[in-house]
Amino acid sequence: MQFQFDAHQEFQVQAVASVADVFRGLRLDAVGGQFDILFGSRVALADETRFALDRDRLLENVRAVQRHNGIPESDALRLLTETADIDGVRQPVTFPNVSVEMETGTGKTYVYLRTALELYRQYGLRRFVIVVPSVAVREGVVKTFEVTRGHFAQLYDNPDCRHDVYDGRNLSKLSEFVTGGGVRFLIMTVDSFNKEQNVIRQKRDRNSVVPLHALQSARPVLILDEPQNLESAKSKQALAALNPLIALRYSATHRDSYNLVYRLTPFEAYRQGLVKRIEVAPVVTADDFNSAYVRLVEMASTSKAVVAKLAVHQRMADGRIKEKAYTFRPGDRLSDRANRSEYETFVVDTIDIAARTVSFTNGVTVKEGVPHGADTAAVFREQVRYTVEQHFRRQEQLRPQGIKVLSLFFIDRVDNYAAAGGVIRRLFDEAFDELKAKYPAWQRYSADRVQAAYFASKKRKGGGVEFQDSAGGENAEDRAAYALIMRDKEKLLSFAEPTAFLFSHSALKEGWDNPNVFQICTLNQTASEVKKRQEIGRGLRLAVDQSGARRREDGVNVLTVVANESYESFVAGLQGELAAEYGDAEAAKLRVTNARAKSVAVRKSLDQLPVEFHELWEAIRRKTRYRVTVDTPKLVADVVGELDKLTVSPPRVVVTRARLDVQEDGRGGQAFVALQMSGAKTLAALDGRFPLPDLVGKIAELLTHVKPPMRLTRKTLLAVVAGVKPELQQAAVENPEGFAAVAANALRDKLDEQLVAGIRYEPDGGAYDQELFEPTVETSSQMAAAKKSLYDRLAVDSEVERKFAEKLESADGVKFYVKLPRWFTVPTPLGTYNPDWAFVWQDADEFGDGGPRLVLVRETKGSANQADLRQDENRKIHCGKRHHDALGIDYQVMTAADPLPGLKAGGAGG
Repeated sequence: MQFQFDAHQEFQVQAVASVADVFRGLRLDAVGGQFDILFGSRVALADETRFALDRDRLLENVRAVQRHNGIPESDALRLLTETADIDGVRQPVTFPNVSVEMETGTGKTYVYLRTALELYRQYGLRRFVIVVPSVAVREGVVKTFEVTRGHFAQLYDNPDCRHDVYDGRNLSKLSEFVTGGGVRFLIMTVDSFNKEQNVIRQKRDRNSVVPLHALQSARPVLILDEPQNLESAKSKQALAALNPLIALRYSATHRDSYNLVYRLTPFEAYRQGLVKRIEVAPVVTADDFNSAYVRLVEMASTSKAVVAKLAVHQRMADGRIKEKAYTFRPGDRLSDRANRSEYETFVVDTIDIAARTVSFTNGVTVKEGVPHGADTAAVFREQVRYTVEQHFRRQEQLRPQGIKVLSLFFIDRVDNYAAAGGVIRRLFDEAFDELKAKYPAWQRYSADRVQAAYFASKKRKGGGVEFQDSAGGENAEDRAAYALIMRDKEKLLSFAEPTAFLFSHSALKEGWDNPNVFQICTLNQTASEVKKRQEIGRGLRLAVDQSGARRREDGVNVLTVVANESYESFVAGLQGELAAEYGDAEAAKLRVTNARAKSVAVRKSLDQLPVEFHELWEAIRRKTRYRVTVDTPKLVADVVGELDKLTVSPPRVVVTRARLDVQEDGRGGQAFVALQMSGAKTLAALDGRFPLPDLVGKIAELLTHVKPPMRLTRKTLLAVVAGVKPELQQAAVENPEGFAAVAANALRDKLDEQLVAGIRYEPDGGAYDQELFEPTVETSSQMAAAKKSLYDRLAVDSEVERKFAEKLESADGVKFYVKLPRWFTVPTPLGTYNPDWAFVWQDADEFGDGGPRLVLVRETKGSANQADLRQDENRKIHCGKRHHDALGIDYQVMTAADPLPGLKAGGAGG
């Protein structure tokens, strides 16, 4: 298997461009840095290209990108300032940060690697340090480098690119990073450089300086993977010690968004079909009230007392028993709240925040995550059985499509699986051996052969704590499991490899995922240290088949979470996490469905549908092709006007010298030490000091890397260069790379704008076949009644859709409607566009007689205001309107609150 990558996915291209545009017009700070590296008698020189990040211009660029992407503009440029030892001098280090937020499973690592290559291509930035919080994240990054090597080589014309994992036992990797040519990546866990005893911070002898100082001299661009785990004071100081030029922060769950320039929310990822749909299969004890149940929900310390919120089974006024949570202090009786005699002996004795426990005077102690009085083993047994059987069922469904199914178990304690007789491993073995009898494809395998586990552990090693690479030990089985789970995804996804059930505690909570995880079983409590978004994120990526191709069918991409809590509790917890990050309105959009309440929507017989369906389908099914025209004089004028607002500063020569010597490292290898280092000095401006490149050719080259590639004549590009104000022409001579980058970006934006503004569609003779509507659709999405539609029930994935469907059902003028499936798309210069709804409308006059029937297509949004929509989204909507105009169909953008038929409502498509 070889993973296949699409270089033209709009959301990824936009994420890359958003960061690249932050660097527009920032002047080159140096084109020649020298490092005297002594390898015996040989001296090697390494050239550097750097930027002076003018903070006013940087903030201007950040705000421009934020406006383009519909993100609130930053009031000021967020900087990180920490004190660090730079070249042996303790001093404050200040560097800007830029954040990108992408939902898990949408290719975050791919995006930041491609962004780095784009920064190298456009601006010459060459040194990137990728900082990760754990071994799991590090291995995921290394794997992405490996599987994307050929893809990026083709996309960027075989760049001189190399990546290394930092290892304190082999400092030659650090030397090569600092001195090597081309674009270099160094992958480092934060634990490898955040302590004084780390090798990178140590002098090798009396006359040397620490290796970290050589890394500081390179002024690397930091790429922070999962930066929410790098927010401690210790981590921030460690990052500052790298003396970075800038930090690029990538996560789905930022704790603190520094200068956010791109955001792909969970709802947007789901709406665009970029991740799997989520369903929950709850497994809970029902009506088991025979003993006192106590669950520690949370703890808090105030100025007056330490308190704990405890959940109990309370007898309600009508006699029913329900789980309720209340706040208790030492001395409080649980029976006062529960109204049940079973709790009489439960008097709070001590609340220990450090230990995360509450002790009672009757000797019972409840630990966070381990409730008292619950039959945990019984719940675990049913969770495991449900997961195994669901796995077997899904594999039978997906095997004909060449898709291997994986299941991931998050467990409460490592010993419950890894120890001899561990309850979870025993429960899995029993369930597998019993259930496989019904599924012939599994009968030849033993339970041992189909499972593997990874539990990260720590051990003391040299100058600090480092993660082991083995799963709970150093034996061959552990090493094989680690290699399979962490490093060999292709093998794991092959039908030739029977391993399909994976177990972990918390090591796989971030940085690791697998596209074919279809079941996640949470054998832990709701108070787990791992957030729900982190857990489900391991299985959100779209599935791949045996060829490595991504599968995008709705029926394939469903992630089932087998949770040991109620459906309502799970959804409330997940939406609570989303609300904390995005607000209540955004959290409410994401639909998580109940796997135990699946429904089947049945398509009505096509030959028995009313005449209105056939009228609607004949009107909308026709395909079109588009034509675009370019008004060259207007394009040149628009681009020149945009460029004249910008400044491109000339480059300067700033040289930093470091004399480094290679010495024996005491382990049979060699490492370098810095013997002498000088501070940066400005020598001269560079205007006229080097051959002027083909400026027009450089702009043309940059335009071939956008989506779709743009090819303009040299005459047009020359007109742009000739048309800008004289001082900008001089800047183009002094800094041709900088000018080419800003010119290409302006051309891209103005050309997109013109192509869309003047687009014309015409029928191409093709048409969609109504047989593409599947006879049945199984879904656990929320269903709405659909008497007037193609199916007997309608799956709705947001509150906006639900309200609009209800309006279509209740409106007398709507005779028939269809929610358009994802395969129903319109081509545009910016990628495909999928409209939302089509319906037949017939007005009645004052006498009740029907007027002419109209076929209408509507796009539904939370707001029909163009200012609330992203620029690319507005442009696609404009193309959608032009397509439907060509077919003679009324098309508009509406909100659920707009009146039907909406002939005067909305208007964003006009």
